[in-house]
Amino acid sequence: MRDTAKFSELVETTPGPVTVTKNGYSKFVVLRSEDYDLMVQEQAKARLMARIAVAERERAAGTARDAFEALDDLEAKYGL
Repeated sequence: MRDTAKFSELVETTPGPVTVTKNGYSKFVVLRSEDYDLMVQEQAKARLMARIAVAERERAAGTARDAFEALDDLEAKYGL
């Protein structure tokens, strides 16, 4: 890569990630920081929704515990 200004313009104007290859093999992917931030936020939302789904299944099955009771048990057990 010799023309970094041209590469920067390519990344800025391309909708989505730009894959950089070497000898025909993918080496890395470049994307705008705004796109990266959005991707990270979407991944965080997906993890949160998965955890909520687990909690809902536990609640429906009657295996969930009250958070305050669980914290009290931890405090008692570890002397916190």
